[in-house]
Amino acid sequence: MKITYYGHSCFGVEINGKHLVFDPFITPNELASGIRLSDVKADYILVSHGHEDHVADLVALAKLTGAKVICSWEIFVWLGKQGISNVHPMNTGGKVKFDFGNVKCVVAQHSSSLPDGTYAGNPMGFVVESSEGSFYYAGDTALTYDMKLIGEYRKINFAFLPIGDNFTMGVDNAIIACDFIKCGDIIGMHYDTFGFIKIDQKEAIEKFEKAGYRLNLLTIGQTIEK
Repeated sequence: MKITYYGHSCFGVEINGKHLVFDPFITPNELASGIRLSDVKADYILVSHGHEDHVADLVALAKLTGAKVICSWEIFVWLGKQGISNVHPMNTGGKVKFDFGNVKCVVAQHSSSLPDGTYAGNPMGFVVESSEGSFYYAGDTALTYDMKLIGEYRKINFAFLPIGDNFTMGVDNAIIACDFIKCGDIIGMHYDTFGFIKIDQKEAIEKFEKAGYRLNLLTIGQTIEK
């Protein structure tokens, strides 16, 4: 798998020849000014919840690429009003097989509304399982005991976890989440974009190392392989 960081919580994952994009927030992010939306490849767009810093480019990218959007029922209805019809609605606990692999929707403890104030349903995380490996994209979430279910029932090769604190769990709780999901190869997200979520990156990496885990903090535009 190839993973490209587009800033904040937005990642592209190339898996089994398909391009997945998570929570597209690029053009309003000053830190991602070097990324052009027209250069972002997407066959699928997975949306964890409706907040603007996760959906700002959702409609534009869906129209630009024709990608299928995977999201909550409420966001599905909202997208229909925006003229987006290639959408697959899901909800927490559900699993669907797509041509790249399986998507399982899991609990995320957060809030969710769309930029116009529309209710966006429950927030979600995603477990993606494929012949190339499996990973957990947590979305915006607090540390929850439900994460233990992921570790007990699924083999995760790596995970995307929020570490910025304030609106989501921070570094210390993310380390506990590693224990719960039984995965120690972590890609950090939802940090440093705004003043509310600034972190000490060196300290964060050292804390993970001390716990026996690895925290990957990518630079915007960077692509790595897993």
